[in-house]
Amino acid sequence: MKKFPLRHELLLHLIESAQDGIVLAEKEGEDTILVYVNPAFEKLTGYSAEEILFQDCRFLQGDDREQNAVRVIRNAVDNNKPVRTVLKNYRKDGSLFWNELSVTPYFDEYDKLTYYIGIQKDVTEEMALREALNKAQQEIADLRAQLS
Repeated sequence: MKKFPLRHELLLHLIESAQDGIVLAEKEGEDTILVYVNPAFEKLTGYSAEEILFQDCRFLQGDDREQNAVRVIRNAVDNNKPVRTVLKNYRKDGSLFWNELSVTPYFDEYDKLTYYIGIQKDVTEEMALREALNKAQQEIADLRAQLS
């Protein structure tokens, strides 16, 4: 299959127009420093690019850094592996959102890790529905136990 060559301007337009948050980050010591965020990321988090560029994106976890998903992400990053997980993040206004995060390492032509590409999708509604379903299933199980 023949690849369609994309111009730089078109690629940038695609990223800037995406509905999901897209970030580019560099590894700097133990930190993963944001060097680019698209407008959807700004809208999702409430932070402007100027406020958050050149910071580690851990600030989005607030005080909730002991989540299992954080360990999963850290393990993948430490081993230069792609990962997809769901974790709690917090907007600038402090409100919680569930973030389906995909992190993919990018290697240059010399096989040197140069960047991480992150894609964030707000799955807060889906998580609320899942929680409601789990609660309803538990209530049904409790009623069945009472009937027995």
